[in-house]
Amino acid sequence: MRINKFISETGYCSRRETIRLIKAQRITINGLICEQNSIVIEGDVVLIDGQAIARKTESVYLVLNKPLGITCTASKDVTGNIISYINHPTRIFAVGRLDKTSEGLILLTNDGDIVNKMMRSENGHEKEYVVTVDKAITESFIEEMSSGVHILGVMTKRCEVIRVSDNVFKIILTQGLNLQIRRMCKALGYRVLKLERIRIMNITIDGLERGKWRNLTIDELNLLKQQLAYKLD
Repeated sequence: MRINKFISETGYCSRRETIRLIKAQRITINGLICEQNSIVIEGDVVLIDGQAIARKTESVYLVLNKPLGITCTASKDVTGNIISYINHPTRIFAVGRLDKTSEGLILLTNDGDIVNKMMRSENGHEKEYVVTVDKAITESFIEEMSSGVHILGVMTKRCEVIRVSDNVFKIILTQGLNLQIRRMCKALGYRVLKLERIRIMNITIDGLERGKWRNLTIDELNLLKQQLAYKLD
């Protein structure tokens, strides 16, 4: 199988992170520097930074109510990185990201397959946010946000926008452009003061204190896998 699939299945890191390791020439196969499309076959010796990869023994699925100031990266040399913050005994990585100045729901796991399915999917899978902006929300703002805003050279997909109060709204997205909500608001003359993600698909942070994490329940995990077209056991 391809090297990125091989490593993600060990639970060491996601396919995206594997690409970074390959570019940094930190992976070898049978003593040779790994390339982007290298194939691993049975009996090959795959090392990262000269060390063998330990295969995961049990899948871990966590939900964190991320506080401000935590960076969604696996790089331990980044101050305030999410992996050191969680300090879980199993090697895990975040599914997607929230920028450092945003807060709320982040999923973390050692299941590379579920990460790949979710990251491929911006695919109609809903993510819900509560957003506070710097001035009163108008009907025109709600209509334009809902219909699509031109950012990063593209028009954003239609989405659901609900006014909560004068300067607070909820938004449900099915895509994940870089800093999408902040860029959309800026394009319409608004500045985001607070951004909190409260739901990804069927997973919410209801009842979870800011800065705390918990394991997904069996029911949550089964429904999540159903939505990602897994075959359940």
